[in-house]
Amino acid sequence: MLALLFGLFKLGKVGGTLVTMIVSLAAYSLIFGWRYAAGFVGLLLLHEMGHFIAARQRSLPVSMPTFIPFVGAWIELKGQPMDAETEAYVAAAGPLLGTVGAILVYFWGRETQDGLLLAIAYGGFFLNFFNLIPLSPLDGGRITAIISPRIWFLGVPLMVGLMLYRPSPLLFIIAIAAIPALKQAWTHDPETEENRCYYATSVATRVEYGLIYLSLVAFLAYMTSATHAMIGRV
Repeated sequence: MLALLFGLFKLGKVGGTLVTMIVSLAAYSLIFGWRYAAGFVGLLLLHEMGHFIAARQRSLPVSMPTFIPFVGAWIELKGQPMDAETEAYVAAAGPLLGTVGAILVYFWGRETQDGLLLAIAYGGFFLNFFNLIPLSPLDGGRITAIISPRIWFLGVPLMVGLMLYRPSPLLFIIAIAAIPALKQAWTHDPETEENRCYYATSVATRVEYGLIYLSLVAFLAYMTSATHAMIGRV
């Protein structure tokens, strides 16, 4: 097995992704079983590929996804977006493609009345819903920054509420990672030359991303709750 993993590294970037996927799959399988693990890791991959494809569309150098068990996965932008609209575009693509994948699994599970498939769909909906908390470095923070970084302060009570509802070391890690962004939001001055250039977008563009964000949040909130209830009935 170790020889196989080391052999995959010879495939370069794709090999690294495959190795970390296999490690995550093995870790999740120990707790949830291999079938759920395979479905959940697949939806994680779809979410990250949304970011990857969007970054490539905007000609941004980007790494293949990397997975860490019980933390998630991410891609690394090797060049920062030149403006807030580009950052919002790349950030929104992950939850959008991830939600499409969860919807497909949901309909499959609903038609077959398969509790496992519905559980995988629920995991996908919750994953993407959680990522839309308007707090950087989550996707929601990077999407809403196009309106104003100060919106990140709305994510603080949501994060605290989620910590109380579902305590997790991951939430504390994200909360600590968000501290520099909150400091940036506190001192944000929209009149500086740098900020005027970075956040220079039309009102129509801001409204467009705002509607996409709110629609996705509302849809995922409903589907997370509805799928959880359906699992109980099945």
